[in-house]
Amino acid sequence: MKRYLVLENGKVFEGEAFGADGEVIAEIVFTTAMTAYLETLTDKSYKGQAVVQTFPLIGNYGIIPEDREGEQSSVSAYIVREVCEAPSNFRCAMTIDQYLKQQGIPGLKGIDSRSLTKILREHGTMNGMICDDPTHADLDKISTYRIKRPVDEVTVRDVRIEEPSDADRRYSVALIDYGVKENIIRSLTKRGCKVTVLPSSVTAAKIRDLSPDGLFLSNGPGDPEDNEEAIATLRELSFDNIPTMGICLGHQLLALAHGFKTSKLKYGHRGANHPVRDLTSGRVYISSQNHGYAVESGSIDKDIADEFFVNCNDFTNEGLIYKNENAFSVQFHPEACGGPKDTDYLFDRFIEMMERRGE
Repeated sequence: MKRYLVLENGKVFEGEAFGADGEVIAEIVFTTAMTAYLETLTDKSYKGQAVVQTFPLIGNYGIIPEDREGEQSSVSAYIVREVCEAPSNFRCAMTIDQYLKQQGIPGLKGIDSRSLTKILREHGTMNGMICDDPTHADLDKISTYRIKRPVDEVTVRDVRIEEPSDADRRYSVALIDYGVKENIIRSLTKRGCKVTVLPSSVTAAKIRDLSPDGLFLSNGPGDPEDNEEAIATLRELSFDNIPTMGICLGHQLLALAHGFKTSKLKYGHRGANHPVRDLTSGRVYISSQNHGYAVESGSIDKDIADEFFVNCNDFTNEGLIYKNENAFSVQFHPEACGGPKDTDYLFDRFIEMMERRGE
């Protein structure tokens, strides 16, 4: 059956339907990752977005439930060049088509995904509609679509506690869930941390009641400036000097709490091959990224924080070290489950911060 993508500028791509039935309007974004498509599908940072895979063949090792970054798929739709219908992997539980049907996610295959990516790179991220009849697409409705407060939809509803895999527990960590990836939690528990996962609406008073050894700010979807309450909470907690680490949205919210600014990137950074430079050592690392906003380098008050990492491609900010607080944050994903693992050591830096505080 034919299925179409109609962009807000009127450009139409014709392809074939797979996955679930249905029509959806979403922000159209692309990722350059060659593998880890299940991690992409279950990454809550994609809430409200339709993901385009630039790698031409997707689904060759099927769906492996143990590799999920979230219980459910968070993407609005999935767009690929070609789907492998006969995956080969001893851990495979189902095909990607079966998975999308199970999750209620419409898919579009058989389009020129690289041509679509070029449009998004040249003109910037666009909204689009995945539909069965392009004549029904309302361009005004498509162009005015906006992802509204997606963090409220993906955060945990109740407090969740994850015990360390090492029985010799060393530290307790309060993790504010703005859309956390499961491997962030695993990266902490395997280092001996008891992780208390808290809703994004948690108050500073609640966190103080827990008396954690460390505070972790997770990744998540949407415009960081939409999260006024979360920003106010972090501003209040900044006076407590709790060892703090932030990733992605957590990095942006911490920056906003200190008076810095964020802005939307032309087409974002999404993929597993983004080079970042550590300004403290000069060393370059390859990182996994998924974000459409960035902290504006020119807004950073040098009396408050130093830039930690910058992107080697467009020189946008990729990390901050706070001078008079026990805190740092990064824009990329050091826990990247599909790789690369170059910056996994940043979790050890967080552990060392808690160790020093306890001395």
